[in-house]
Parts: sequence; C-alpha cells; structure tokens
Amino acid sequence: MMRSLWLIAGGLALAFGTVGIFLPLLPTVPFLLLAAFCFARGSERLHHWLLSHPVFGPPIENWRDRGAIGRRAKWAATLSVLAAFSLAVLLGAPMKALIIQVMVLTAVAVFIWTRPEA
Repeated sequence: MMRSLWLIAGGLALAFGTVGIFLPLLPTVPFLLLAAFCFARGSERLHHWLLSHPVFGPPIENWRDRGAIGRRAKWAATLSVLAAFSLAVLLGAPMKALIIQVMVLTAVAVFIWTRPEA
C-alpha cells in the first residue's frame, strides 16, 4: 500500500515538474527533487531512471551532490518571482499583502542566488 502511494506521489511530482519546463511560473526542480524522493521509496527502477534521465537527472544530481542550481534555473526562478509580484500588483492586492510578498519573494531570491552554480 505505501509503495503504491510513493509511486503515485512520485508520478504526480514528475508530472508537475514536466509541466514546469513549459510554464515559467511553475518550478521544475523542486518537483523533480520530490519525485526522486518518492521514487526512492516506491521503486528503485523509477528512481534510477529519473537520476539517469538526460534532462531530469542533472538538476537533481547538482542539488543532491553540491546544493547547486544552474544559472538558467536561477534566472527562470527570478523571472517567476518578478512575474508573481507583478501579477499581484496588477490585480490590486492590498498593500499589506504586497509588503509580505516582497519580503518572502526577496528571501526566496536571496536563497536561490546564494546557492553554488551547477
């Protein structure tokens, strides 16, 4: 039963990560990391496939081995942060919400840009 749940969770995370390749506001690597985590508990075969995949494997290994994020991923994340904030402004979010969003998104950007480069 648990193995099936890990496989389902891994499949969903992989699906979201794959969609994130094409949608700039959906993060890819965190979902790939979650998929690897789930597959490691649900299927050694799928875990190995994910880590050896030419597109999905390198970002997972970069993070796992060195806590590194690629430059393209850093820029994509930064653009997503800016897009999310811009959308909040355009939708007329209250000033209090914008201030909180600036603080959180700034912390996210600082975290991302202080990680080593892949």
